[in-house]
Order: sequence, then C-alpha cells, then structure tokens
Amino acid sequence: MKEKIRIASGQGFWGDLIDAPYNQVTKGDVDYLVMDYLAEVTMSILQKQKNKNPELGYAKDIPPLMKRILPVCKEKGIKVITNGGGVNPTACANEILKVAKELEITDLKVAVILGDDIRERIDEIIEAGCELNNMETGESIIPLKDKLLSANVYFGAFPIVDALKQGADIVITGRTTDTGLTLAPMIYEFGWDNKNYDLLSAGTVAGHILECGAQASGGNLLADWQSVENFAEIGFPIAEAFSNGEVIITKHENLGGKVSVETVSEQLVYEIGNPKDYITPDCIADFTSIKLEELGKNKVKVYDVKGLPETEFYKVSCSYASGYSAVGSLTYSWPQALTKAKAADQILRKRMENLNLNFEEIRTEYVGYNSSHGPLSKDLDEDNINEIMLRIAVRSQDKNSVERFGKEIAPLILTGPPSVTGFAGGRPRPSEVVAYWPALIPKKLVQPEVKIMEL
Repeated sequence: MKEKIRIASGQGFWGDLIDAPYNQVTKGDVDYLVMDYLAEVTMSILQKQKNKNPELGYAKDIPPLMKRILPVCKEKGIKVITNGGGVNPTACANEILKVAKELEITDLKVAVILGDDIRERIDEIIEAGCELNNMETGESIIPLKDKLLSANVYFGAFPIVDALKQGADIVITGRTTDTGLTLAPMIYEFGWDNKNYDLLSAGTVAGHILECGAQASGGNLLADWQSVENFAEIGFPIAEAFSNGEVIITKHENLGGKVSVETVSEQLVYEIGNPKDYITPDCIADFTSIKLEELGKNKVKVYDVKGLPETEFYKVSCSYASGYSAVGSLTYSWPQALTKAKAADQILRKRMENLNLNFEEIRTEYVGYNSSHGPLSKDLDEDNINEIMLRIAVRSQDKNSVERFGKEIAPLILTGPPSVTGFAGGRPRPSEVVAYWPALIPKKLVQPEVKIMEL
C-alpha cells in the first residue's frame, strides 16, 4: 500500500488546452492523469453524434491525444482515468486500442464503465415507481419522456476502483462525477474503507479542486490575476495525496501558472451549492471544514476535511428537445450608440408584433453596456462610448417564427437608425434548444458494470 500518490489534472472540459495532458505526463512525475470532459450539455451533443453514427458519442480528442501520451504513460506506469467516454465509452476504448496497436504497444488493459445511460430504460424505471421528478419543480418526466435526448446517471468513484483492481491501465467512463475521477485512485492505492467518510470527503475535495483544470492553478483567477506567471504555458494542478487524507495541491515547476490559497479557494467555492452538504454518490463533504495552508511557492496543503454518509440516490442528468432559438446582432457606432441600439431593438420588436410571431422569450443585450451585468450595469456617458453591439435572441416552439425573426435583422441596416455595421455570418437560423432536467433515482434501480478490453 502506497503512502503518497500524485494525481494530475489534464482537462477541465471538452475543448480545454490540447497540450495540457501531454505536459502533465512529460514535464514531471505523476502516477495518475485524470481528465474531465463532460458537462450537462455535452451529453446531449454526444448523444446526437451517436444517433447519426453509432461509432461516435465520445470526446473525439481522446484517440489523437492517446497517440501522443500512451508511450510515455506505459514507460512511466501512469494510469489514465477519464469520463470522456461520454455516451459511448466502448467505442472510445476501441479507438484507444487501435492506437495502441498502431504504436505496437502490447499488454494494455482498457476498462469501460457502463450502466449510466438509462435513456432506453425510462419506461422500465417509471414502472418501478420512479418518475424522475425534476429536482427544482417536482414535475414528473412522463410528459417529456419521448423528447429525451439523453439521460445519464452520475456514478461515483467505486466503479473506477473496481476497474483499477482488475488491472486497468486506462479507465473510460460515461457520466461519472468529476470528483470521482480523482477520488478513485486514492481509494484504490490507500485501501480506504467505503464507510470512512472523512477520507472519502478529503478525496472528493481534491477532485473538486482538480476538476476544472487550470482554474485551480491561476486560470480565471479574480484575486491578483496579474501575478500569475506565464499564462501562455500554464501548468495544470496536481494533487499530491497522502493516505491520511491530506493533500498538497501543486503543479510542475517548469510550467507557468500559480498555486496559492487564493487559487485553490476560488476553485473550492465554484459550483458547490450548500457548502456544508456537497453531495456525491460516495459521500457528503462538508466544505466548511476544509483547512488550507500555504507551504511555499505553488504548494497548498488541504486538510482536516469532514464528511457524512452518502444518500440512497444517484443524480440523473437528462436533456430534452425544447423548441428553437436564434440570435442576431448589429453594431451601432458613436455618437449616441446606445440610443441607436435601443431604438433598433424597439423597431424590431414592433415589426415582429405586427407579423404575429409567437415567442416564449425575447431577450436583448447591449454588448459594451449590460451584457455581463444586466440590470446591475451602471449608466454610461454615450459620448465616451465608441460602439455598442445590439444582440437579440428569441426562443419559441414555433420554428417558423424563429426563422422569420432571422429575416428581420438585416433590413434594419437600411430601415432603422444610422451608423450601423457588424452584420456578419449571414441570416440567423433556427437551432434546436436543448433543455436540462435534473432528477434523482434510487441506487437500487441502476447497476454500474465494469468491462475490461485488452490487446
């Protein structure tokens, strides 16, 4: 049993820095590389891809990445864990094995975690007494079940632990909690008991710190962001984990970025809800118990984390088709740029009213004035503003109304206020709206499955 392991964050979302995983395994010593690719909307995108091609449905960045890092990982004994399998972990694993064969790498075990995708089981689950009621509204999913694009259960760390126990070099999961990716190797390497909730919570907190990539090592830092060194070659965070639950957050010293109490603290409060009850499938972590200590440059100790037992439910992330939307924009220049943009908005709204178009929502923003802060934006002196972008969006169940909206933007150039430009990209076209449906499901209704694939 090890006393210490180093777990490196390689991706914070699908589309993050492509070189980050390569840098993590080549610029210093690590034992594990964990990569988080998934967000709620990502699952619906991947499901659409799989619907068109049954060989897709995973993060397509993974196979070319593996071509770069697999020789290094095999040489150094680095294990890789990622939820980039999306809605098709098996297809992702097959592509990785193809890469390994091309590289003449043998003795490679790739584990896939299955069972999280319950879209085809919705009727069965409803018959079992679970209507997947919306966590915010309490409504049953039954009226929407035929519109579902995806439905995935958030598994935790223990299916990954099972895969590691079976000798997996690479673990590809579907919808797994971001924190579970990091917690799993700690449970496996340290032999933690599944009822020691303080230790499980310590690993969960470490996973939360790593899950957003460089956001814990200087990226997106609000506190003194200009003190961050070498943003161009920013290093992603590494959790140096100990068997007693203590963790030191650091990074490779030969890369840029910054690890401090401020960078770690900002990540800790990111997307947590009630800080006393950070609920995962593995435990409930009390974020108010966390203690931080700066040990030196780019070293922050995280310790004394407390936890509570897990709940009897898994969270389910569902997405469904909810009509259409379109977004158009025009830019108005000085003088009176804001006044012109506001007048154009009113003209456009009146024209759409005269056409009897049907919208559930019309939303207008003035970029350069209130697009970030909305009603909290301070009044501005138009004489000191060079330009304002009018951005207007509509949403409707009626595709024809959304399509006609797109035809009303360009005419404003010659039939509205003066000094207008910036109409680019052509006429706005309707795009499908994907809505989010969060729910809970009793754990007894879902069973994770570990499948080992190897050369």
